[in-house]
Amino acid sequence: MSDVVYKKKDFASDQQVKWCPGCGDYAILSSVQQAMAKIGVAPHNTAVISGIGCSSRFPYYMGTYGMHTIHGRAPAFATGLKVQNPDLSVWLITGDGDGLSIGGNHLAHIIRRNVDVNLILFNNEIYGLTKGQYSPTSKEGIKTKSTPYGSVDHPFNPADFVMGSGSTYFARTIDTDPKHMMETFIEASKHKGCSVIEVYQNCVIFNDKVHDAYTNRATRDDHSIRCVHGEKLIFGKDKDKGIIMDGFNLKVVVLDGNEDKIVTFDKHNKILSQLLTQKNDELPVAIGTLYTKEDITSYEQDVNTQIAAQKNDQSIQQLLESANTWQV
Repeated sequence: MSDVVYKKKDFASDQQVKWCPGCGDYAILSSVQQAMAKIGVAPHNTAVISGIGCSSRFPYYMGTYGMHTIHGRAPAFATGLKVQNPDLSVWLITGDGDGLSIGGNHLAHIIRRNVDVNLILFNNEIYGLTKGQYSPTSKEGIKTKSTPYGSVDHPFNPADFVMGSGSTYFARTIDTDPKHMMETFIEASKHKGCSVIEVYQNCVIFNDKVHDAYTNRATRDDHSIRCVHGEKLIFGKDKDKGIIMDGFNLKVVVLDGNEDKIVTFDKHNKILSQLLTQKNDELPVAIGTLYTKEDITSYEQDVNTQIAAQKNDQSIQQLLESANTWQV
């Protein structure tokens, strides 16, 4: 952090942005640049790492350091970069195909290690760059170029994957709400660990309106809920619905004087977060900072602490003579 006041343009490169007209990526790019300006870390102290996919063009459009890496392997590059330079602000950009298919194993390990990076997962439930094949998050039965008779795969729920990998931070936002995206990115940057932000992003060409129920102004208030720590889980266009515990499950009820039964959202309650993020047509889609675990060290902290301790405890001569030695 510095005393310099940055503007959005300070984080924009001179490259022409080339996504399809109407793509949700434009809004995400703009929100990230605005967020970075408010966060206040200098562009030369920031790096954006990506894999392969439409989302992974991101580094070209950022006025920061960056690297467009290989399919699914961005987490490995980001881990090495952060360990080598712990003071660098590292942002990892990936998509539902790049991150959850070929890169699933790498994604799991950067999460479980708790590397201090901000990981933005674009989820449009389709492969966009390679022209419309179904992805790990595509709905069952979807007809695409690779599944002309309908997909028989059961879709991946990114929230299940992330929290099952031992996440210390998970948030969700939507490309149609730039203000909420910006606020979510700023909040994620404060977390000292692996911050995963899923963004519901629209692919206007190959999977248009896949998130329409919770992005369309006519329906979004009845199909999504903004989760705020310490506030009741109340939603609906008229704020007339709420969520209660029904045994071990969550249930939507109409408010009729039973407000005292409505669940109060706690972002530190992992079980509640997991229930809220389940694929369940009976529940609204949960938006916001949905889970965070504090007071845990990050991977690069532990690695560099270990290195420093060894440097202090052993001289080079001691290190060389620490195993069996002989003369020839």
